[in-house]
Amino acid sequence: MAEMETQGQPRVSRTAAVFAAFAVVCLVLGATVVYYNSALSRHVADSNSATMTTTTTSTATATGTSTTPVNSTALAIYNSTSKSVVTIVGVNVTTVPFCLPYFESCVSYSVVEGSGFVMDYQDIPYIITNFHVVDGITNITVTFSNGDAYPGKVVGSDVYADLAVVTVSAPASEFFPLTIVESSGLKVGQSIYAIGAPFGLSGTFTSGLISQLGRTIQEETTGAYSISGIIQFTAPINPGNSGGPLLDSDGEVIGITTATISGSEGVGFAIPSQTIIKELPSLIATGSYTEHSYLGISGVDMNYQLAQASKTNVTYGVLIEQVTGGSPAAKAGIKGGTALVEIIDTECAYGSNGNQCWIGGDIIISANGTKLISMDALSSYLEENTVAGQTVIFGIIRDGVPANVTVTLGARPQP
Repeated sequence: MAEMETQGQPRVSRTAAVFAAFAVVCLVLGATVVYYNSALSRHVADSNSATMTTTTTSTATATGTSTTPVNSTALAIYNSTSKSVVTIVGVNVTTVPFCLPYFESCVSYSVVEGSGFVMDYQDIPYIITNFHVVDGITNITVTFSNGDAYPGKVVGSDVYADLAVVTVSAPASEFFPLTIVESSGLKVGQSIYAIGAPFGLSGTFTSGLISQLGRTIQEETTGAYSISGIIQFTAPINPGNSGGPLLDSDGEVIGITTATISGSEGVGFAIPSQTIIKELPSLIATGSYTEHSYLGISGVDMNYQLAQASKTNVTYGVLIEQVTGGSPAAKAGIKGGTALVEIIDTECAYGSNGNQCWIGGDIIISANGTKLISMDALSSYLEENTVAGQTVIFGIIRDGVPANVTVTLGARPQP
C-alpha cells in the first residue's frame, strides 16, 4: 500500500503540473492577444489619423485655402486699365439692291459693335478705335466700363492704318486715359495683354506673347493695299475685340487689336502704337492722314524655286512682278517681270492656282542700307520709316548684277 501510494503521488503532481503549464500558456496567449489587439488598435488609430490628415489636406486644397497664386502683374494691369476701355455700338444702314419698294424694304439695318480706349491728346480725351469698327455706321454710342453710355462722333480716320478717333459728349469723370508708348522696341516673346468686348462681353481680359513683328495684313476696307508693320500676338481675341488696347507689362498701350485669322487659335494682329502716335495729330486736326508713302509695284517673296527659275543665287528679297504705270517705281526705272512661268509651291498672283509668277524683273534686297528679306519687310520699312515725298535708295539685283536705284516716293492714292 505504501508502495502504491508512493507510486501514485507522482502521477497527481504531473497532472497538476500539466494543468499549471496549460494555465501559463493560456495566460501568455491571453496577454499576447491583448497586446496584439492593443497594438492593432494603436495601428488602426495611427492609420486613421494619417488618413484624416491626408483628407484634411486634400479638403483644404479643394476648399481654396491652398490655391495657385494669382498672376499679380496681370491683376494689377487689369485693375489699372479696364476702366479706360469702352464699347462702341452703331447702326450700319445698307441699301438693298434690286429690291421692289412696294413689296419689301429697300433698306437693311445691322448693329455693329467693337471696342476702343481712352487717351489724351493735348489734355483732351479721345477714344481710339479701328476704322472698320466705325466705317459707315450711324447713331454711335460709347459705353464706359461702369455702364454709362453717351453719343459719340468720328472726328478722324485712316482706312490704310485701320484707325479712327472718336469724341464723346461725357463728363470728365468718365475718362481714364491710358499711356501710349513707342512700339519700336518690342521683342518677340514679350508678354502682352488685351482688353475688349468680344461678342459684346465687355471687359474681357486675355494675355499672351508677341509671336512676331513686322507682319502685313489686308482688310476689305483697304482694297489692294496692305496694312504694314503689324504686331502678331497669341492672346485670344474675337469679333468685338477690334479697337481695344494691346498692353505691355507696365499697362501701357503698345498697339490696338485689329484682326484675327478665321478658324485660328492664338493668332491675333494689332496696329503698332507708333502708327497711332504718328497719325493722331493729323487725324484730329484734319480728319485724315495722307502721308502713307507709295512705291507702285507688285511682287513676291524670293525663294529657292524662284531663284532657280530666275538663274540667280539670291534667295531673299522681293521679286518685282509688275510696275504700275506712272508710279514712283516706274519713274525711277525699276523693272518688272518679262516671262510668266509656273513655280510649284510658290504663291504668286497669277494662274488658276496662284502659282504662276512673272520672272526677269528686279529683285529689291535693301532700302537705305537696311536688308529686306520679304514683301512684309519692304512694306513695314516704308510704313515705319518713310512718308510721301521722301527719297529712298533701293538696293536691287538686276540681271544678276547688284545696283542701286533712287526713288522719290509718292502719296498712296486715297480710297
